[in-house]
Amino acid sequence: MFRKNGAEALVDTLIEWGVDHVYGMPGDSINTVIEAFRQKKDKIKFIQVRHEEAGALAAASYAKLTGRLGVCLAVAGPGAIHLLNGLYDAKLDHAPVLAITGQVITDLLGLDYFQEVNVSRLFDDVAVYNQMIVSPGQIPSVVNQAIRTAYARKGVAVLTIPGDVPDIELDRKTRYTYAKVDSGHLEPRTEDMDAACEVLSKEGKKVILAGKGARGAREELLAFAERLGAPIVVTLPGKGVVPDKHPYCLGGLGLIGTRAAYDAMQEADTLFMVGTSYPFTGFLPEKAMTIQLDTEPCQIGKRYPVDIGLIGEAKHTLARLTERIPYQENREFLARCKEKMDKWWGKMEEQEKIESSLIMPQYVARTLEEVAEENAVLSCDVGNVTVWMARHFRVTNQSFITSSWLATLGCGLPGAIAAQIAYPERQVFAICGDGGFGMTMNDFVTAIKYKLPIITVVFNNHKIAMIKFEQEAMGNIEYATNLVNPNFAAYAEACGTVGFRVEKREELLPVLQKAVAARRPCIVDVLVEADEAPMPPKITFGQAAGFTKHMIKEFVEEGRFTLPPILRV
Repeated sequence: MFRKNGAEALVDTLIEWGVDHVYGMPGDSINTVIEAFRQKKDKIKFIQVRHEEAGALAAASYAKLTGRLGVCLAVAGPGAIHLLNGLYDAKLDHAPVLAITGQVITDLLGLDYFQEVNVSRLFDDVAVYNQMIVSPGQIPSVVNQAIRTAYARKGVAVLTIPGDVPDIELDRKTRYTYAKVDSGHLEPRTEDMDAACEVLSKEGKKVILAGKGARGAREELLAFAERLGAPIVVTLPGKGVVPDKHPYCLGGLGLIGTRAAYDAMQEADTLFMVGTSYPFTGFLPEKAMTIQLDTEPCQIGKRYPVDIGLIGEAKHTLARLTERIPYQENREFLARCKEKMDKWWGKMEEQEKIESSLIMPQYVARTLEEVAEENAVLSCDVGNVTVWMARHFRVTNQSFITSSWLATLGCGLPGAIAAQIAYPERQVFAICGDGGFGMTMNDFVTAIKYKLPIITVVFNNHKIAMIKFEQEAMGNIEYATNLVNPNFAAYAEACGTVGFRVEKREELLPVLQKAVAARRPCIVDVLVEADEAPMPPKITFGQAAGFTKHMIKEFVEEGRFTLPPILRV
C-alpha cells in the first residue's frame, strides 16, 4: 500500500492547522505540491494569482484582517524573489504568514543550476523562521514549527523545499508533532499596575494614543477614556479602533493626521500609549509622563522614552485600569480638544465641497461613506489616497487595512482580494491611486476568475502625486512624476467585467451606487485633481521655505521670474 508523499504530508498539515486557501502560481519545482492541492481542493483552495508579489501581499492582508495564518507559494528562483515585497509588508506589520518556495533538486544544490538561488540567505532577514527541508520525514514537524513560530512571533516563516523532496514517500518512523500554538493570558506586574494607576489618578492633561493593538477592545478603550476624561488619538494602523466621529476621537497623528491631535499632543502632560510603538516621535509630547501598554516587551520604550511599561492585552488591562482609577471631574482639556476637532471636521467638509474642473479627491473619499456598509472592508493603497481616506472617510465599524510600516505601493488590490476571500458576505473596496493600482492591476483578473465582487476605486490624476508634493516641499521642481494611464474603466471591460469612468462631480455617487449593486468585480476610474496637495496638519517653517524655493525655481525655469543681480551667482 502506498504511503503519503512529502507534498501530501505538507498539504495535510496545512489543513490540520485550519488553512483553507493558499495564494501562488504553479511551476516546475512545486508541481508535485500543486498536485497535492488538486487532490484536496475540497478542503483547501489554491488561489492562482498572476504575480507572486500579489500573492504575498494578499497573504499578509489576510493575516492582518483575520489574525489567522496567511499562506503563499512560489517556485524556485524568480518566483521566490517576487514574494519578498509582500513578506516584508507582513514582517513590518507583524502579520503571521507562511511562505513556501521551491528549490532545485537536492542533487543539484550548490552547482549554480538553472534557477538556483540561495533562498535561505535571501529570506534570512525577513523571516522569524527559515528552514530548508531536505527529507520528507521533516515535513510534519518542521511545518508545525514554522506555523507555530509565525503565530507566536507574529511574523513570516519560510520553508524551502527542493523539487524532489515532495515526490518521496514518508517513512513509517516519521516524527509527528501536534498542530497547535498555545497562548497564555498576559497580565502586567502588580507593581507596574499600581504605578500606572497612581499617575492616571492625578489631575492633568491626559491623551491616549491607540494603535492596532487596541483592536477588539473598543468598549474597554472608550470606557477608559471616559473615566480619564482623555481624548483618543489613533495611529494609521489603528484607524477604526474607535469611530472617527466619536466625541473623544481626535483622528490620526502625523503628516496625515489632524490639527486637533497635533495640538493635544503638544499640551499633554500624560501620554498613554496602547498597542502602538509610534515611529514619528516628533509628533509626540516633548515632556510627558508616558505609560505604554503592549503585549510585546521589546516594543516598550523602543522609540520613545517610557516611564511605566505594562505588558498585557489591551482588552483585559484597560478594563482593570478603569475599575481602579477615579472618575476625572475636570473635563476642560477634553472639551477644548473636542471643540478643535469640531472645527477640523468643519474644515474637512469645506474642502469636500470645493468645486473644480476635475473632481476633488476629498469628495471621493467622503462620497464612499455613502455607499460603504457598516461592516465593509476598506483596503487602502499607499500615497495621497491614504491621506484622503485617513482624513475624509469617517470609519464607524468598517475594517481598514493598508501597508502601514512598509508603505508599499500596490497593496490595495491584493488586500481587497484577500478580504473578499476572508469575508465573502461583506462588501469590499480596493481604494487605490493610479500609481499603486498600476503596479498590481494585472491581478484584477484574479478577482474575476474567482468571482470576487470587489469594488476598485481608482483616484486617477495621471501622477505620482505624493512624490510631486514631497519634491516641491523640498524646494525642487516636480520631475518624473507624470503617469501615462489607460482608461481603467475600459480595462475592466476588456477583462470581461464592468467599468465606470467618472469625470464630473455629480456623476460620482450614482456610479458608486451602480458599482455596489453590480455584485461583480468592477473598477470605478475617477478623474481627480492632481494639484491638490495633502497638506500636513501643521506647516513647518522648513516646508514653507521649501515650497517657496520650489516656486522660485519654477518661475525662473519657465521664464516668468527674473532674479535680482545679487542672486545671479
